[in-house]
Amino acid sequence: MCGISGFYNPYMNFLKDESYWRHTLKKMNSSISHRGPDDTGEFLARNCGLGHVRLSIIDLFTGHQPMIKSWGHHRTVAIVYNGEIYNMKQLKSELLSEKCADGSLEPIHFETNSDTEVILNGYIVHGIDYIKRLNGIFAFAIYDSLHGMYIVRDRVGVKPLFYTETGNDIIFSSEIKGLFEHPSVNPVIDINSLRSVFGLGPAKQQGRGVFKNVREVLPGHYLKVTTAGVEDITYWQLVSRPHEDNIEKTIETTAYLVEDAIKLQMLADTPICAFMSGGIDSSIVSAICARELAKDDKTLTTYSFDFEDNNIFFKSNDVQPTEDRPFVDIMKEHIKSEHVYLECPYELLFDYLYDTVRARDLPCMTDVESSLLYFCSLVADKHKVVLTGECADEIFGGYPWFHRADLLYCDTFPWSKDLSPRTMLLRDDVKQELDIPRYVRQIYDQSIASTPRLIGESQEDAARREVSYLNLTWFMTTLLDRMDRTSMYSGLEARVPFADHRIVEYLWNVPWSMKYHNNTVKGLLRSATERMNVLPDDVLYRRKSPYPKTYHPGYEKLLGQHFSELLCSPNEPIHQLIDKNKAEQFIKSEKDYGKPWYGQLMAGPQLIAYILQVNYWMKMWT
Repeated sequence: MCGISGFYNPYMNFLKDESYWRHTLKKMNSSISHRGPDDTGEFLARNCGLGHVRLSIIDLFTGHQPMIKSWGHHRTVAIVYNGEIYNMKQLKSELLSEKCADGSLEPIHFETNSDTEVILNGYIVHGIDYIKRLNGIFAFAIYDSLHGMYIVRDRVGVKPLFYTETGNDIIFSSEIKGLFEHPSVNPVIDINSLRSVFGLGPAKQQGRGVFKNVREVLPGHYLKVTTAGVEDITYWQLVSRPHEDNIEKTIETTAYLVEDAIKLQMLADTPICAFMSGGIDSSIVSAICARELAKDDKTLTTYSFDFEDNNIFFKSNDVQPTEDRPFVDIMKEHIKSEHVYLECPYELLFDYLYDTVRARDLPCMTDVESSLLYFCSLVADKHKVVLTGECADEIFGGYPWFHRADLLYCDTFPWSKDLSPRTMLLRDDVKQELDIPRYVRQIYDQSIASTPRLIGESQEDAARREVSYLNLTWFMTTLLDRMDRTSMYSGLEARVPFADHRIVEYLWNVPWSMKYHNNTVKGLLRSATERMNVLPDDVLYRRKSPYPKTYHPGYEKLLGQHFSELLCSPNEPIHQLIDKNKAEQFIKSEKDYGKPWYGQLMAGPQLIAYILQVNYWMKMWT
């Protein structure tokens, strides 16, 4: 796993000032060096610059990038790539028996064992359509001296890729901060940036980078950049069609796809580990990984997360009915893993709030994200690759908004149904100017309109398809962003088997009556897991409990102290936006842990934390 950056201008000759542009590439690399602490490289051609930082996981010794191939008298192709191609062995075998489509090459040969070279050789043989054969998570750029530049992102959007255009230049980077190291790009927070942060955050609209003119390559898309300009091309998208498998076949197929995705994603030349919360999703991943490693007499290392003194202060509620620890204990014994219990003190939880803003380049999921950043830093001391259970709830329908009518038909983003907490601290004039309800409604309507429809569906099934689409394109991508930035900030690669595009495609058209098999939340996944025979019943039928959060009163007190200090510092940028009197009253009020304003975990204390993050973000970039 790595970080990439670069620029392209078909009318520019960067070699005229080679040292300057090589230095620019080095600065762009340096800004994302946490993504790849093992190696770095640059490539500069007449109208192109490519930068790369590497975390060595596949082919530890010969996978240096940028990777460059030349043939004939005039053609050079170079690639910078971030990701993993899980079917690389099959693809490599196929390529070894093929020739370039135009007959201009001898049979393909490989100089490395890296999946980077598989992509590059695949492009040489088949052209850009070769990306449709890739099963993996990826973001890459291919420079072809005859055909321009291709900038590509994986189908589901697991790996990030941002870009901006200035004149004839296109500049790209794995993270937003990389763009700002280019001399033509400056961070600008405008009114739509603030609307996004207060109306949608910590989510963001797909294709947008919140800052003015910063864009994102959409999942399942690539950019073709030539003298004709920038063309945005869709190579993969969801298609709605009738589901023809009966329930038994659906269970069988689901079991196969889940198990196969997990086994494929164990591919690595370094030891893997797994996050294991004691919930069904992470437990499936951990159990299959442990079983496969045991075949070679190896033991899986698993990690669970909690907060210091949560055994004292935990408060059971509808969202978090149980603690994770008892179920983790069951699972570690069941799969015989080498388990590590990690705990985060509330003081560190607060300290890491600002690190997460630097990692994400945006305000984010406050302590949910800061804790994960901290935990990933500890895991990265021992491992480079971790498998997680992310994305199963979005795909199999595990969230309350799939089940509760008031959320299913709420006519807005169901994880942010009530916008009032988001705007309650804003100054009246700012609130009026931003007009958050109108902005959110416009974005929501656009998202609903893009849902792939199935003619003849009932009103209820159509509503669930809309909610499923919103989950895949909004909520899941937010969690994928969280997972990528918190892990890669410490040079840890997180893999998400449930986001395998084959699972996403298949489950998209499975009707709700099957997903809710036996009238049980995620019933289809539970039935498929029964068939796999990998979990004890206590875990298989455990009621969903999301990522843990702290209930320590000291954390809320610490937030209040820092918020009060912020309010007493008139030069802080947040004073341009919030009403001091409203904020002081809010600090004195009792915070409700049971009514989140985003998702299931972000309630009163997290609103204070979010405002602190917004202020820090504004100071960073203005």
